[in-house]
Parts: sequence; structure tokens; C-alpha cells
Amino acid sequence: MTEPQASNAPSARVRWERVTQRPLLGLTVAFAVAYAAPIVDSSASRSLTSVCTAAEWTVWACFAVDHLVRLALTPSRRAFVRAHWPDLCAVVLPLLQPLRLLRLVSTLLLVGRRARMASQIRLTTYVAGSVIGLLMFGSLAVLSVERDAPHGNIRTLGDAVWWSFTTMTTVGYGDHAPTTGLGRMIAVGLMLSGIALLGVVTANIAAWFIARFDKDDDEERRRTEAIEALTAEVRALRAEVAALAARGDGPRTGRVPRG
Repeated sequence: MTEPQASNAPSARVRWERVTQRPLLGLTVAFAVAYAAPIVDSSASRSLTSVCTAAEWTVWACFAVDHLVRLALTPSRRAFVRAHWPDLCAVVLPLLQPLRLLRLVSTLLLVGRRARMASQIRLTTYVAGSVIGLLMFGSLAVLSVERDAPHGNIRTLGDAVWWSFTTMTTVGYGDHAPTTGLGRMIAVGLMLSGIALLGVVTANIAAWFIARFDKDDDEERRRTEAIEALTAEVRALRAEVAALAARGDGPRTGRVPRG
């Protein structure tokens, strides 16, 4: 009897992540629309606000179910929990305090962690998506908490977007600044995120240059080794020719007489 061959098929968790990748991305877009609609339209009706809130909770619940399913499909669950503890915190966070801002933070964490698992998403795409997402959600979040503040100066979406740009780039012109506690917490998060993303971009560029230089060094090293090997062969041939000539066995150059 032949022994069964080892299967190279992906695990159940990997198959689940591949199947759910695009649907979860679509849910992320739905969450962004549901979160932005009541903030951009401050005169939105109560029914529209309720629908958007339900959509936010639904998207968060889908990501939470995705995390639990991946946990159930993993053979070593303890190792999975240790490796993905930020996912667990993001799932539990809104349950402890059902604030709208916590739903935003937890959903962004789950989206970021889930997107990082997709091998086809390159680092540049991930960083660009992170910048756009942080700018958009940071602007909406600070506008939602600062627009009705008594001493707030971020009243419009344009002010919020400008403030997010200056905060993420750590420029900080100071013409707009949050005055509430939640607004300042958002500012801290944007500043730290901007510094982290700048570090990722800088490290990626530096790694590209180092890899390029290493490649050039390897090619130069191969050329040098080939030249040295060819030089050694030429020297060996010269030594052999000299030895043959010294014994008188070298090639004869005289003409052969005609019969």
C-alpha cells in the first residue's frame, strides 16, 4: 500500500480569510458611509441616525464574528489569542462602553489587522489606505465632538480635514485645535499614527535602497570573481605552454617539404 502524501492545501482558517476578505472590505465601506452620514448632515432625521447606528453595530458584529470563527478554526487557540490580542481588545472594547467613538476605533483596528493578513495587499497600498482612512475618520470624529463644544473652533468639515492634515503631519499650525477631552484624545491618536506611518514609509524607502545597493554589490562581486577565475585560467595556460616549450614539445611551426 502507498503511504498518503502530505497535503499542501491551505488550512480552514486560511480558506475562511480568503473567502471573507472582499465581503469584509465591502462592510468597511458601508461602515464609513454609516459613520459619516449623520456627521456631515447635522440635520439628519432621527430615523436616519438610528439606521446608521444599527449599520455600525452590524459591521462591528460581522468583524467580531469573523474573529471568533478564525479562533474556532485555529488548532492552537492560545497561540492565536496571544498573537492577535489587539483583535480581541477591539472586539470587547465597544461592549464595555457602547460609545460611538469606541465603535469607530474598534472597527478600524479590526479592519487594519484583517487587511494586514492578506498577502496580496502590498505595504504601499496598506500605508496609503491607512493614511486616507485616518484622515477621513479623524476628521469626522473630531467634527462630531467639537462642532457643538462651547469654545470649539472646528465647526465645518473643511476645518476638520485641515486640522487632521496638520495634526497627522505633526505641523500643527494652531489655527484649529480641539478643546474637549475626546477631541484631544483623537488628536493624540492622529499624531501617534502619523509618526508611525512616517516611520513605516521611511523604513520602506531605506530598505529599498539597501536592497538595491546589495544587489549591485552582489553583481559586482560576481563579475570580480569571474574575472579572477579567468585570470587564473590564463596564467595556468601560460605556465603549461612555457613548460611544453622548455621540454621541446611545443608546436612546430616549420613548413612540411612537398613530395
